[in-house]
Amino acid sequence: MAKKGLGRGLGMLLGEDNEAEAALARSATDIARLPIEFIIPDPEQPRKHFADDAIAELAASIRTKGLLQPILVRPTGKNKDEYLIVAGERRWRAAQKAQLHEVPVIIRELDDEQAAEIALIENVQRVDLNPMEEAEAYQRLAEKHERGQAEIAEAVGKSRSHIANMMRLTGLPKKVKAQVREGHLSMGHARAILSAEYPEQVASLVLERGLSVRQTEALVRAAREGGVGIARKEPKASAPAEKNADTRALERDIAEALGMEISIEHRGKKGGTLTVSYGNLDQLDEICRRLMELPR
Repeated sequence: MAKKGLGRGLGMLLGEDNEAEAALARSATDIARLPIEFIIPDPEQPRKHFADDAIAELAASIRTKGLLQPILVRPTGKNKDEYLIVAGERRWRAAQKAQLHEVPVIIRELDDEQAAEIALIENVQRVDLNPMEEAEAYQRLAEKHERGQAEIAEAVGKSRSHIANMMRLTGLPKKVKAQVREGHLSMGHARAILSAEYPEQVASLVLERGLSVRQTEALVRAAREGGVGIARKEPKASAPAEKNADTRALERDIAEALGMEISIEHRGKKGGTLTVSYGNLDQLDEICRRLMELPR
């Protein structure tokens, strides 16, 4: 489904239907200014990590050009001079660093559920969340706000399968979640590790050896089929045996002949596997053509 912008997602979640974009446009023209100390971050904000270098870069831009995009806030209801950030915490942090005394804001009356959903949509559509933050935000919408996967998908402009795959990441162990959140493991790594019997040990091995997503998938598959043992308490013993010089040379020769990535895995008397990795359908067609041309 193609994205139709922030307004469509917000309109659906706030029950505005066709008036969503008009309502947001009216809000956008009603920009106020608030002392920066009146504004506080929302602890329920889906985005938890803010890169210092990115904040510093934005602060430098703000010092030169000012804060061009207002921050969306809502009254806390506890103090007339206190507002929670709904969208724009990164800008608020950078404005603080730039030592601004006042910032432009759009003030909206929103309840906790509306604010949580707007914050998620704003972050997801700007690609500001890491995979773990995104997964946990979807999970909160599903559990706390009783949103179905199809409804979440429609709101954020993603496919239902994407939402389902992301939400599965919340089943990872705490240690692996942290590694994904900190950027040490990619979304692809996390999805592969999710199906492992001992995900923490697989994650440690992936980081130790610098395995690609494809290699991680192969490792998990081999462990599941009994080709590689991964012990719960002894992850280092699970590493595949080092390939000898002859095997590596053979891999290079075949790779050069085919122009593709090759991997050979010996399993002793049980034989082994020869894996040819292709990058696109043209390469797959070329592999098939060459195999069919072999003499029988």
